[in-house]
Amino acid sequence: MNTHLKLVILDRDGTINRASDEFVKSPEEWQPLPGSLEAISRLNHAGFHVVLATNQSGLGRGLFDMAALNAVHSHMVKMVAAAGGRIDAIFYCPHAPDEGCTCRKPAPGLLHQIQDRYGIDLHGVPYVGDSLRDMQAAQAAGCAPHLVLTGRHPDVQGQALPATFPAQTQVHANLSAFVDHLLGETSLSSN
Repeated sequence: MNTHLKLVILDRDGTINRASDEFVKSPEEWQPLPGSLEAISRLNHAGFHVVLATNQSGLGRGLFDMAALNAVHSHMVKMVAAAGGRIDAIFYCPHAPDEGCTCRKPAPGLLHQIQDRYGIDLHGVPYVGDSLRDMQAAQAAGCAPHLVLTGRHPDVQGQALPATFPAQTQVHANLSAFVDHLLGETSLSSN
């Protein structure tokens, strides 16, 4: 196992970019959330590898094809690079919700794929997402669940999370606030 790799796993829609009920089907529809690209850059500059784990059921639903998804991800990677950052890998579930796969969050399959690819134990690795299913997948894989309020759950700002969330879920206003928290915690623990 690679115990020296510093890794952060991110959800995509609602965490890095604006989520859409109509799905993000083209590069033009992919709109970064304020500060998210810079937050990824800050993680990289602090020595973290950034990997995405994202449900992309629009593929399974026939709303877009692989060429469209690749174009969206190419656009995203270029925008992150323009902000001085890097996404090391993108793991996605292409299945529709009714396909019964093991990779669609809240199942931990995508996170297990990341664990296998990088040869690391995910215990305590931060997983940042905007939904209950992200937090459930994080918990199932042993990751530390971090909820950002820029997507599906802005309504929990300033109040206790519903009991359906893993008890150890930490809440942040956005990806930049998560990075502030992580880097503050990292610098304190390295002294």
